[in-house]
Amino acid sequence: MTERFPRIDAVGTEGLLVRFADRLSEPANRAALAYRAAFAAEAPDGVSETATSLVSAYLRLSHDADPERVEAAARQLLETRDWTEAPLPAGRRHWRVPTLYGTDRAPQLAEAAEAAGLDAETAVAELSAARLRVTTIGFAPGQPYLGTLSEAWDIPRRSELAQVPAAALVVAVRQLVLFAVGSPTGWRHVGQTGLRLFRPEAETPFVLRPGDEVSFPAVDEARFAEVEAAEDGGADWEDIA
Repeated sequence: MTERFPRIDAVGTEGLLVRFADRLSEPANRAALAYRAAFAAEAPDGVSETATSLVSAYLRLSHDADPERVEAAARQLLETRDWTEAPLPAGRRHWRVPTLYGTDRAPQLAEAAEAAGLDAETAVAELSAARLRVTTIGFAPGQPYLGTLSEAWDIPRRSELAQVPAAALVVAVRQLVLFAVGSPTGWRHVGQTGLRLFRPEAETPFVLRPGDEVSFPAVDEARFAEVEAAEDGGADWEDIA
């Protein structure tokens, strides 16, 4: 039986999940981001938190919530428009993050390029020219998933895990992930940045937000040595909405 979307599902007794698809696509991610922003702006009593995943919006209920009332409000908003065609929410930024591709700092570039049917030079050109949306934050605090790349980058994860450091740029299944902390992963390590993504001491501990856009322009080893220890690893940003 084919699932119908959008739909609202209960998540235990503490939440509702507004789902727009069962797999990542640009329209479904756009819908999740736009819907969450709209619902948060007019959230009824009984909603303590809202968040997004790749293709859904999560509504967390407070202990004194009336679940039926919250669901009715969520459904009423859901039916007001085609959310896959909604504009993205305001407050988004475009980040440019200097990236060292390959070398011993990002040793799986050649392997990833071969899997994508590209030579290393072409792979770097494509990755450094891409401007990708933060589709969601997950796995580790402040860690962004970014997509989507061209179909050539629909490459699987590796079958074996390898340790990558914080601020590593990795690739698989047409997405990039910028690691917030060091971790073992099957994603291929293609670039290294100096951007510290999780700052628990700050008022806003996550640097990137869903809906932001990020570019990873290539720099050489000499330039990377200059920016790696700089504030934000040499990254800069501008408002886009």
